[in-house]
Amino acid sequence: MQQQSDTPSAQFDLAVIGSGPGGYEASLHAARHGLKVCLVEKAALGGVCVNWGCIPTKALLRSAEVYDLAQNPANFGVNVGEVSFDLAQAVKRSRNVALKSSKGVEFMLKKAKVEVWAGEAVLTGGAGVTVTAQDGSARLLEARNIIVATGSKQRVIPGLEPDGKKIITSREALILKEVPASMIVVGGGAIGVEMAWFYAKAGAQVTIVELMPRILPAEEAEVSEALKRSFEKAGIAVHCGAKLDRVAVSESGVSAELIVEGAEPQKLEATLLLVAVGVSGAIDELGLEAAGVETERGFIRTDELCHTSAPGIYAIGDVRGGMLLAHKASAEAAIAVEAIVGKSPEPLSEPLIPRCVYAQPSVASVGLTEEAAIKAGYQVLVGRSQFAASGKANAFGQLEGFVKLVFDATNGKMLGGHLIGHDAVELIGELGLACRLGVTAEGLASTIHAHPTLSETVKEAAFAALQSMG
Repeated sequence: MQQQSDTPSAQFDLAVIGSGPGGYEASLHAARHGLKVCLVEKAALGGVCVNWGCIPTKALLRSAEVYDLAQNPANFGVNVGEVSFDLAQAVKRSRNVALKSSKGVEFMLKKAKVEVWAGEAVLTGGAGVTVTAQDGSARLLEARNIIVATGSKQRVIPGLEPDGKKIITSREALILKEVPASMIVVGGGAIGVEMAWFYAKAGAQVTIVELMPRILPAEEAEVSEALKRSFEKAGIAVHCGAKLDRVAVSESGVSAELIVEGAEPQKLEATLLLVAVGVSGAIDELGLEAAGVETERGFIRTDELCHTSAPGIYAIGDVRGGMLLAHKASAEAAIAVEAIVGKSPEPLSEPLIPRCVYAQPSVASVGLTEEAAIKAGYQVLVGRSQFAASGKANAFGQLEGFVKLVFDATNGKMLGGHLIGHDAVELIGELGLACRLGVTAEGLASTIHAHPTLSETVKEAAFAALQSMG
């Protein structure tokens, strides 16, 4: 991290609190506009995403994928000896990937001449921010505008309070020293699903407990069901519409009662219990109230251009609420900075934000689900295509999954795209662009896609939608 200056106070055009994808992108964007920027960060540059979220998680998932592939190499004509999974080495690689990414953020900020102050920031009202370093020394910065990008914190459920040993969060799950014999994962959202898949592939007996009727409840029902079937085929037990009661911790692990409406309670035991039930905004001890910044349900209230209730103060990323995604924070960073420099940015459209889950098969979606489109009053046209029909998928030996496209039947324009399959996340960019530009089913079907690629399945789904019109 860059060295702090010796001056007790300084003035800037913009102060950014938090260096995650929203914070560092806002700093870089503002610097490109010629603003004098100070970025305040109390931990490692890159925030949770780079250090304890997106990046190290994907590195671990890659290790599990390589191990999974190595267990059946003969199918591909490769003969090797006995293979085993070394969690310590996988974690070491994951931490190195995160460190490299954090150093990359530091390099970009330094190159852009963004001044970085290490410490905890507290809004003092008006244009002031007090920054307290680890040694207790404090100094004041003043800025014409402030962007709060402090991210999120783990939500705590009564009775499932993490102790960091037997009841853990995703943070501890990223640095375990050995694969547990068994694990209960409470929460079937993106984090829970990814951690469940990783540890199941690493050798743990995994059980997912999800309160909602299905895992990944915000996604297409067909996609959620397909992922559930794939997980169960891989030996992961999935209980939906369920919760835990009578959770008890002992030296050997954790025990609990699985409660499902209409069924007798079932006893569960595991070495570890991972709590992945969502997050809330990291808004504590920021001085928001003193600065006149209003909050609601654990997040900072903003308008469509990320303004808070206090003049000159903006909020972006997880702390603002909505979809809690790194790329959403980056998009909001651009919106906030454009507003600060006097431009008229286009407000963010949440349906156009892609959503990805990086287990295998991976899940990706953008736009409206079929159910949401019908509820919104659209007459829908749906096209589907299976990856099993793809020459590339067959060549790779990854046949699971499908593409589902939702179009407006009145004009043919795309409303949503939903995929599940091996590395399906890499196809979401085309569908995001199609939704944004209102590309029609005919437009997608007539676009030449390279052969053989998985993207041909997108074309085939669009063609299927046209065929369904008769």
